[in-house]
Amino acid sequence: MSRQQLPPQITKVTVTDRQSGKSVVRYQVRVDAGVDPETGKRHQVRRRFRTEKEARAALVTFMTEAASGTFVPRKDVTVDEVCGDWLDSLHWARRTTLAGYEYNLAPLREQFGNLPVQKLTRKHLDDLVAALKRGGTTTEKGNPRRPWKDRSLKRTVETTVMVLDYAIERKLLSHNVARAMKPKPGKKRKAVTYTPAEVARVLASVESERDGHLWFLALCGLRRAELGGLRWGGIDFERKTMDVQIGRASAGGTAVEDDPKTESSIRTLPMDTEMVEVLRRARRRQLADRLQLGEAYQDGDYVACNEDGTPYHPDTLTHRWAKAVKRAGVRHIRLHDARHTCGTTMHLRKVPLAVIAAWLGHADASVTARIYTHSQDDALRDAAKTLGEVVSSRVIDAG
Repeated sequence: MSRQQLPPQITKVTVTDRQSGKSVVRYQVRVDAGVDPETGKRHQVRRRFRTEKEARAALVTFMTEAASGTFVPRKDVTVDEVCGDWLDSLHWARRTTLAGYEYNLAPLREQFGNLPVQKLTRKHLDDLVAALKRGGTTTEKGNPRRPWKDRSLKRTVETTVMVLDYAIERKLLSHNVARAMKPKPGKKRKAVTYTPAEVARVLASVESERDGHLWFLALCGLRRAELGGLRWGGIDFERKTMDVQIGRASAGGTAVEDDPKTESSIRTLPMDTEMVEVLRRARRRQLADRLQLGEAYQDGDYVACNEDGTPYHPDTLTHRWAKAVKRAGVRHIRLHDARHTCGTTMHLRKVPLAVIAAWLGHADASVTARIYTHSQDDALRDAAKTLGEVVSSRVIDAG
């Protein structure tokens, strides 16, 4: 049987072996792999193989991938560069969302940022997740991390998947080594709400405090970002309405302002007599501050601000809330749980879900039902009492 002739794309060459220094025969494959998506130029592959069989197999693979548009040329683009480019490509993402992605990707970039993304393996990612679970990995600033919980690990894996999918779109990778990872979802933090008695105690305690109006509004369902972004210009004391339009949130430790997450979050709420009075008192206090400081007062029209008129950092609201409830002598719940308290209280008072959703700024009442309406102990006891009465009547009827 005659020896099969080499195809024109394969050439038999003699080269010097790097280890032994001897002359050896290799089979060089040179083939057109289509247009490089990064440069727009045609890309030619040249690879060498030990055997003719390997070279022929590689040629078939290269030609198939070139025809299907899936060929990935060798490039030295690093993990850090791909992460940065992906973040830059999110042109319409909120700054808080970007800050979250940056946080999720920080361990990957710190550990493997200088590694070419084509050399990133599943083992690299498994080792990274294991290290984050143990704790002790070091941040860019040199600070040791505490062990990460399942929810944080899940977010990091999911963000890594998105980055590597982006690399595939750019023809930097042929497959996503993170996609097969199945992170544990982790337990969602259960919302804790105040009872009506605790709400009353908090409001009585903070009534004379400078920030008392903020905790009143928080217990009326406003988000932390909505409290921070609320302006006096949006409060109409004559018409008794309050416009919720701007959010002030923390993005990577920096306070940023942006439109609310959804259109339904932008809303005008009616104010009852008590809310009007609470806000009038707060407004008078701030006007007194401005009069006292004169030109030093920085009037940004913020409802939540320091004595000099500068707006509170979002994290400041969280810290001040914790101190306020401690002074009130009630158990601590998160500032966001004050919003849960509002939704739950309205729900227990038979307010229709559609109305609660509109008040809280939800586009879908099912979200309100699933997240913000929680049964409290008193309601559960009433339910148990009702159930007991039903069960008792059935026993009597059976007799």
